[in-house]
Amino acid sequence: MNTKFSAPKGVPDYVPPQSAQFVAVRDALLRAADLAGYGHIELPIFEDTGLFARGVGESTDVVSKEMYTFADRGGRSVTLRPEGTAGVMRSVIENGLDRGQLPVKLRYSGPFFRYERPQAGRYRQLQQVGVEAIGIDDPALDAEVIAVADAGFRSLGLSGFRLDITSLGDSTCRPEYREILQQFLLGLDLDEDTKERARINPLRVLDDKRPHVKEMTADAPLMLDHLSDGAKQHFDEVLSHLDRLGVPYTINPRLVRGLDYYTKTTFEFVHEGLGAQSGIGGGGRYDGLMEQLGGQSLSGIGFGIGVDRTVLALAAEAADPAVTGRCDVYGVPMGQPARERMVELLGTLRAAGVRTDMAYGNRGVKGAMKAADKSGAKYALMLGDRDLAEGTIGLKELATGEQRSVSIDDLLNEVSQGRG
Repeated sequence: MNTKFSAPKGVPDYVPPQSAQFVAVRDALLRAADLAGYGHIELPIFEDTGLFARGVGESTDVVSKEMYTFADRGGRSVTLRPEGTAGVMRSVIENGLDRGQLPVKLRYSGPFFRYERPQAGRYRQLQQVGVEAIGIDDPALDAEVIAVADAGFRSLGLSGFRLDITSLGDSTCRPEYREILQQFLLGLDLDEDTKERARINPLRVLDDKRPHVKEMTADAPLMLDHLSDGAKQHFDEVLSHLDRLGVPYTINPRLVRGLDYYTKTTFEFVHEGLGAQSGIGGGGRYDGLMEQLGGQSLSGIGFGIGVDRTVLALAAEAADPAVTGRCDVYGVPMGQPARERMVELLGTLRAAGVRTDMAYGNRGVKGAMKAADKSGAKYALMLGDRDLAEGTIGLKELATGEQRSVSIDDLLNEVSQGRG
């Protein structure tokens, strides 16, 4: 009996032609980082479990409930990466990048894994693009990181999103605020699990999405009202830089991110067209993370953008990023001698950087032309016995249907000019 397999629950497939949009979104977000001088880093899919427990925070839902953790064959506890910052920081320390020119500016992309209840925009394998700028505590760098994300979204034609921003304070004001908030929360009629969360990490309670908890915490003291002079000045300068860069924002004093390492500047991009899962990306500064992971006492700031959610946000706006076809020219040979010559010609074009495909098998001309249209190619190459005898080939522009005969010797030049 043949078994029919399906993808694991909560793991989306991206297949042609829809996968072209996924690639366009990912590459546009990476291109925005490239334009600001961020170098590529390739991270392991799994790491030592302790890296995430210490770096992300044991009280977070990510670590306590959502990680894919298992023992390898050597009995070591490893975890599929749930986020990127801790892994980047580990790599920077291990490879001594923090000993060179600062800031260290890195960008990455790929799958991340969280055991969550699957729903639209929330997957167990989620695709992200991230950047990290490590080693310099400068409000201008905070603004640059945020502007990179904003530019990436706008380059795709996305417009219906909002940037929420706040400050979570620094080591001089957070301890005092923690006590004030904790005292407020423990005076409420909270269930035992929420009270325990208030004891361990009271800021996380403000991130509780349950309506009755949100109602009870509506008057909770806010970090923005308890910032130290240094933290307030830092935040004001970030906002001033964003104004100069033309990046619109909304100050949201109740914004809380789901990871423990954030300090000072914290932000999230929100798209209301996605419903409950409205966040399409976010990040912030993490002043103590490197030291916590065994490195120097250096600051950093970064973001993670959901490629999956950005694709959904584009769909919600009925926006379609500029997606190129999967090839530039599509060969339609008519007869065996023409097929043999077409294979040779397409190989020559590929070697010159032209993307090519052709009608394989015994497909007729009508079926081959239908396939050419679906390929997204600009040109179809029509080659028959008469063309072979005359040393010519038919060059058909698929958008207009216009066809002309060109010399085979001039084919590369003709195709290249048309692509330009």
